[in-house]
Amino acid sequence: MITVKSALEADLQASDWVTQHASNIRPGGRILDYACGTGRHAIYLATQGYEVLAIDCNPQVLQEITDKARQLQLNIKTQLIDLEQNNWPFSGSEFAKSFDGVVVTNYLYRPFLMCLPELLNDGGVLIYETFALGNEAFGKPSNPNFLLRPNELLGFSEKMKILAYEDVQIQLPKPACIQRICAVPLQSKT
Repeated sequence: MITVKSALEADLQASDWVTQHASNIRPGGRILDYACGTGRHAIYLATQGYEVLAIDCNPQVLQEITDKARQLQLNIKTQLIDLEQNNWPFSGSEFAKSFDGVVVTNYLYRPFLMCLPELLNDGGVLIYETFALGNEAFGKPSNPNFLLRPNELLGFSEKMKILAYEDVQIQLPKPACIQRICAVPLQSKT
């Protein structure tokens, strides 16, 4: 039987993919938690000693993350950004090439997908994980607009060296079809 507390803790637990590959990011580095949702990865990464900027379009969750970071004395800043506007929201911004890591989970907006490497510095690491086609058999998301096509994340290989990639069906924390990648810019020494 799952209690309310254990279900809540499961919702806040960082993805195995993120915890496995976070060690590729420079210790103490600056990380962008892109479309951060509840902030589970921002919180996990900050507890590992990283400086984290958590961005999302939901002001309520950003306030909750800010409050949690203050309570736990974590180095997390938040910023309200609409990630699905007509133009790439980071064009010519201070964010270009400024992160040692970009983490994206359970989020897909194709118009800007291949722009993500622009946020990484030369030694930066992209850690990306989201739902893939086939997930409709398990529930939501089931709309193909929100599911990666086979090998879609391998499109980063034109700009990045792929350190790890999977297109798999998982059982935990719940059954799902997902794709995930860990990659670094081609000019990186990693």
